[in-house]
Amino acid sequence: MTKRTAAKYKIDRRMGENIWGRAKSPVNRREYGPGQHGQRRKQKLSDFGTQLRAKQKLKGYYGDLTEKQFRRIYSEAERVKGDTGENLIGLLERRLDAVVYRAKFVPTIFAARQFVNHGHVEVNGKRVNIASYRVREGDVVSVRERSRQLAIVLEAIGSAERDIPDYLDVDTNKLTAGFVRTPALGDVPYPVMMEPNLVVEYYAKN
Repeated sequence: MTKRTAAKYKIDRRMGENIWGRAKSPVNRREYGPGQHGQRRKQKLSDFGTQLRAKQKLKGYYGDLTEKQFRRIYSEAERVKGDTGENLIGLLERRLDAVVYRAKFVPTIFAARQFVNHGHVEVNGKRVNIASYRVREGDVVSVRERSRQLAIVLEAIGSAERDIPDYLDVDTNKLTAGFVRTPALGDVPYPVMMEPNLVVEYYAKN
């Protein structure tokens, strides 16, 4: 679990954007950041500041991953053939907690991590309780039968807040999600603009 599970909306306010597109986000009411200095006039960011913000936003979106976790994923994206930014997005979307969130089995990415950690999820019929587990194309992720009537699941499935992307084949009756393919940046339904190219620039210089 990360440190910010209880204070996830601070991330929204720090970024000044509703990064998960949630109706309850405080950014919908006030755009300034948290804390006593939050209402100060925004200063123009330097190139470094812009790159850092892009990294923090992407890292925060996936449940506020630690820097060590995020850097490890980035390093792997760098080693794989192809565009590093696209590879980074693909690896993040292949995390089991991200798939559970995308499939709308739970309402938030933070809930998805806890849901997986508590043993409510199976991959290809076998229980997996590691949120960072990497799903492969063709894998089927499902909610365990004994967990299908949990209030958090019923609430998420009934919500119209998010759409399910087409790289998942979701059966909302059986609560299964087939991972069809690894998505590109343009396939991922981010509510705000993500800029993995700036993340690549950040790590190239730091």
